[in-house]
Amino acid sequence: MQRNMLKIRIFTLITLCLCITDSVHAQQCTNGFEMDRSSGQCLDVDECRTILDACRGDMMCVNQNGGYLCIPRTNTMFRPNFRNPYLPAAAAPLPPPNFPSPARPLICRFGYQLDEDNQCVDVDECASESHQCNPTQICINTEGGYTCSCTEGYWLLEGQCLDIDECRYGYCQQLCANVPGSYSCTCNPGFILNSDGRSCQDVDECITDNPCVQTCMNTYGSYLCRCEPGYELDEDGVNCSDMDECSVSEFLCQHDCVNEPGSYYCSCPGGYVLLDDSRTCQDIDECDTGNNTCTLQQLCFNIPGSYRCLDSVRCEEPYMQINDNRCMCPVENTACRDQPFTIVHRHMDLLSTRSVPTDIFQMQATTRFPGAYYIFQIKSGNEGREFYMRQTGPISATLVLTRPITGPRDLVLDLEMVTVNTVVSFRGSSVIRLRIFVSQYLF
Repeated sequence: MQRNMLKIRIFTLITLCLCITDSVHAQQCTNGFEMDRSSGQCLDVDECRTILDACRGDMMCVNQNGGYLCIPRTNTMFRPNFRNPYLPAAAAPLPPPNFPSPARPLICRFGYQLDEDNQCVDVDECASESHQCNPTQICINTEGGYTCSCTEGYWLLEGQCLDIDECRYGYCQQLCANVPGSYSCTCNPGFILNSDGRSCQDVDECITDNPCVQTCMNTYGSYLCRCEPGYELDEDGVNCSDMDECSVSEFLCQHDCVNEPGSYYCSCPGGYVLLDDSRTCQDIDECDTGNNTCTLQQLCFNIPGSYRCLDSVRCEEPYMQINDNRCMCPVENTACRDQPFTIVHRHMDLLSTRSVPTDIFQMQATTRFPGAYYIFQIKSGNEGREFYMRQTGPISATLVLTRPITGPRDLVLDLEMVTVNTVVSFRGSSVIRLRIFVSQYLF
């Protein structure tokens, strides 16, 4: 036999025709045969005629009993017989004898094999490692064959399984780390990963682990520390330190500001009481409350923050006492010739470092004579030049404070009013002896 490449496709080798004439059971034929209804016999099927292009290329189809063969056209062993068209037609062939064909060996189609029971069963190419899958692929057995695929997290590209970068597709809510064949989701600080492995949930740090010293406020993904009133947050954002309110502003208290942990309070000096606004100091009138040490013979004079016990006015020679605060020098007394005609005693209080210039006392003539004019001046007590007299009218003048005075301090000023009458050639004067008590404080 010549060695020619012979491709034989045998679809049916068993020619046994099972003809069951029982009225209950239908008659059946094996593959490659068909039932002839007229004769009730199994007749061979000519696949070379019924199957279009049963053999392709340089192969020709040769019908066989129960099947067909594809052989090269150059093979002379299976040349079909050609009838001479000029010869008379041959007589019709006799029908084949109706007896079982001899059994032929069973051949399974590709991807199957005979088992112990002479049945065609699937060949597991994956288990037998007879597949042709790439080492990066996995083999999946199918009926009669197999398929090459990639594991989850990979995709097939040009015969290779390449890792899928799941992070590019936003699988994670926050942070995504791609790993071969998979990915891993993580969360930013302040969040925890939910059970779905993708989404993140805020962590309430104020409940789980309160890091703040005083007040904790949870925020989305973080937290904020707050301090109670009177405290301020340190640079570490966690601890609280006492706020020295007294150093923040000098206007919190009228007098002294006392700082204490988380707060402050205002205090007043002796002789004052703190008002309901907790910052303003009000003078206590010791003369009115009776909380003083003055005798019955003395006059209690209240000044801001304190008081003075004033003795009764006593006029010195050559003056005569007219009333409680007035002394007069009689004109008939020669010793009074160069002295002021009257000396009136007055007293007043003055706040320390009062703003200047400011008017503090007014002096005025009680009578006015025809042809007379008046001159006002400070006769004594103004050595520091803190005051001056400003004449405000023909018979009046005002004492003006020109420089701030810091107390406590007691001053005595002699304010003189000189009367000049050109008609009768008269010149005389009167003095107000003003005693000023300067308080220690500004209020």
